Formats: sequence, structure tokens, C-alpha cells
Amino acid sequence: MKESRQRALGRRAFGGLAAGVGLAMALSACGGSSNPLSSAPASSGAAASGGSLVIGSADFPESQILAEVYAGALNGAGVTASTKPNIGSREVYFKAVQDGSVDVVPDYSGNLLLYVNKDATEVSADDIAKALPTKLPQGLAVLDASKAEDKDAMVVTKATAEKYQLKSIEDMAKVCGEMVIGAPATFAERAYGLPGLEKNYNCVPKKLEPFSDGGGAVTLKALLSDQVQVADIYTTTPSIPDNDLVVLEDPKNNFIAQQVLPLYNTGKMTDKAKEALNAVSKVLTTEDLINLNRAVSGSQKQNPKDAADAWLKEKGLLKQ
Repeated sequence: MKESRQRALGRRAFGGLAAGVGLAMALSACGGSSNPLSSAPASSGAAASGGSLVIGSADFPESQILAEVYAGALNGAGVTASTKPNIGSREVYFKAVQDGSVDVVPDYSGNLLLYVNKDATEVSADDIAKALPTKLPQGLAVLDASKAEDKDAMVVTKATAEKYQLKSIEDMAKVCGEMVIGAPATFAERAYGLPGLEKNYNCVPKKLEPFSDGGGAVTLKALLSDQVQVADIYTTTPSIPDNDLVVLEDPKNNFIAQQVLPLYNTGKMTDKAKEALNAVSKVLTTEDLINLNRAVSGSQKQNPKDAADAWLKEKGLLKQ
């Protein structure tokens, strides 16, 4: 995840669920035929000469959905685009954008900044947006950031929020000594974890209960059963609204801004393509990502392209 104000190297921080897979794929990317980009579809081969764009994704469902959203919006605007999903961790897909194996990938602003500048201290959305373009290597750029964010958050049940009158982590700090936090074991050491809560909010919990499911079903069960009173759960996880959970506000930006935005290679990007992708960012919200994740990873089991197309039609970005 993020170290020294969330130094990130993977899904949102090259940790948790994507870490082992990302490292393995990063190594395999150097190994000839095992390179995840070596089997690119024919449409991506045509891209080099025909001007079409290849949209890549990281190796988790939300990134795959966003890649399909980007590709669908481009095709809807008359820009030929195809997708190359499951490329791997940020180490792998960043290099792929650099070398032109793919032209665009969805990324997260705060973690991307920390990837290209490990000493970055920016934490707010505005400051990250200003700093990021100046730190990207030549040939790479980003487009407009959306309002949609996928980042760690301190989450409590509605009953706990009402019991302690909690709206923010500042409120939680007043009763922190009574609360058990459910989070990955590494939360004990990461800068945004226990050290950050203590530094920024003077919040020292009663105990850290370690879970390895990245805020998934095990963590949720512990939270709902009051085994833990607060949990580290990503903000685009459908279980938050589905269980009427409360995301505590973070006024001191312990968890840095993570706005979804397109990272792209400047070589083939046209104004028409930029307009199409910026149109997506203009309307994409965190709630949209929650609903898209639910459609793909929940009981509906939609494939990412179908979910993306439905969202694009709803927003008027794809012809009916």
C-alpha cells in the first residue's frame, strides 16, 4: 500500500491482494514468451499503424471495468479502441504504457504520484493533481481526474456511529482506546495505518485485529458481529452501502486522495480521444464505481464490458 504517506506500488498501493500476483507478473514480464503483453490481440497490433488505441488494465476487476469504460467511450466517440486486460501490477502496466504496448490505462492519482515520486508529500486531491503532471516521465501524461475515488477508509457500522456520535476519524479519536480495528497486518506499520492515525489524530486503538482479505467478507463479518468496531475497507466496496456502513471523514488526509484518471502515452492521443476520456471523468463518481463493482463481482456476475456499456448508455456516452 502506501509507505511514507502511502508509497504505492500496486492496485492502489501494491499491497494486499495484488502484491504477490503483481510481483510474479512483474518478474514474468522479463521472461520472453511469458510476458503478459506478448499475446496482445490483433487489434493492438493494428493500433501501431492504424491509429486505434489499446486500453490496458491492472489485474483486478475494477481496473478491468474502467478499461472497458474508456474503450467504450472512445468507440462511441468514433475513436477505434480495444482492451488488453489483466496486464499486472503498476510496475508492469506503467512500463507497457511507456513502451507503447498499450496506449491508456486507468490509474489512481495519489498512488501514481507516489510511484513516480517516492518523496511526494502532497495529500489533497488538488495538490496531487497539480504535482502529478510535472513528475511523469517524458511521453506520458494524465487526463482529467474524476470525482470517483477508491482508497482505504475507516468504516464503522451505523450502530457504532450512533453509539459514539462518529462522523469523522477526529470523532473516533476520542474513543479510539475502546475500539478494535480490523485491517491487514501491515496496517500496524504502514504510514497511513496505526502510525498515521496516531500522528494525525492521536488515535491509538485498543487492538489491531489482522485480516488478510483486503476488507472483504471476513473483515465485514467481524465488523458486523462487533468483533471489531472499525475496519479498513476500500471506498468502492459494495458491502459499504449494502450493509448501511458509515465511512468516517478524514479531514487531515491520513488516506491521500486517490482519484481515478487515465494515464496515457502521448504518441497517439488525439484531441478527440482526450475529449471522450475527459467526458467519462466528468461524470464518473465513487457511487458509480461501487455499482459497477457490484454488477461484476456480485451476484449479477456481469462481464466488465457489459457492465461498462450499460453505464455508458446510462450516462449518454454510448449510443443506445
